[in-house]
Amino acid sequence: MVGTVGIVGLGLIGGSLARRLVSRGVTVVAWNHRPHPYDEAEADGIRCKSALAELMNAHPDVLILCNPLKAMPAILRELRPLLADHPDTTLTDVGSVKGMVREQVVAAGLGAWYVGAHPMAGNELSGWRAADPHLYDDALWAVTVDETTAYRRFFAVASLIVEGVGNRIIVLDDETHDKAAAMISHMPHVVSTALINELTSNPDRNVAAALAAGSWRDMTRVALTDPDRTRAMVEEDALNVEVLLRHMAARLNAVADQLHTGNQVALSEFFAAGDPFRRYKASMKSADEFTKQELEIPEAGWQQTLLFSARRGEAIVGFINPRQAVVQQRPAVQ
Repeated sequence: MVGTVGIVGLGLIGGSLARRLVSRGVTVVAWNHRPHPYDEAEADGIRCKSALAELMNAHPDVLILCNPLKAMPAILRELRPLLADHPDTTLTDVGSVKGMVREQVVAAGLGAWYVGAHPMAGNELSGWRAADPHLYDDALWAVTVDETTAYRRFFAVASLIVEGVGNRIIVLDDETHDKAAAMISHMPHVVSTALINELTSNPDRNVAAALAAGSWRDMTRVALTDPDRTRAMVEEDALNVEVLLRHMAARLNAVADQLHTGNQVALSEFFAAGDPFRRYKASMKSADEFTKQELEIPEAGWQQTLLFSARRGEAIVGFINPRQAVVQQRPAVQ
């Protein structure tokens, strides 16, 4: 179990993570670009530092970058000499785009320290005041590695997430992660924003807003996020989001054509095509518990072993020892 964790950035994600780790007995030292949350954070048991150098002097086992991605290059430059003096500290982050971050980490000369991570947790709020340890309840993390990743670095991050945070992980490469994140997060943010844009430009927008109920609330919740934050996230994964939006536009145009021509067969096929996902969601609700089994992690080819495990629908929920994981099998989309 990791003993001391350093956190850079006490916004929604970093602050929630810091509060959760402290509540579970992990020592947390933190630095924020502005000290305004420090009094409350210290009261919660988070040890706040005035500079990155002071944070590193606490000798964190894992350093988690929770800062905005636009600040990443400058922070990495400042960390380079500090991490050189702390070779045992493993560097990770919580960014929603992994390929870009790895490129920046490598460019800063810190590739040997790095393991990517992305917690699938969040909401439309932001800032320290919104930080809530329950944000991570039952969260799944994607941990990203490449052929150069040292296993001890991976295990430091994986064991922290599983034991320290109490969450599940799957292991991916950067490209697989970024394409999947575009599908389930970045592209939906654009679609959700398009929906509220459609309403605000409609002459009967006040009538529509008054009538809006559950389906509108659920489909537009993420559009309530700070628009600058959403735009930055989408732009950071621009290529993957562009491809998906063009696919989505083609689907919607096809449905519009089918409605125009009254093609009932094609319309029925459109609304039924998602049945595999409906069955998947139903099976998730009906399952009393999920099957667990042990997974041996070899010294050679461990990255592929863990990637194949993720593609089978397995998630790591514990470790018996550093080379033996406990994986949980959940229903899959068939």
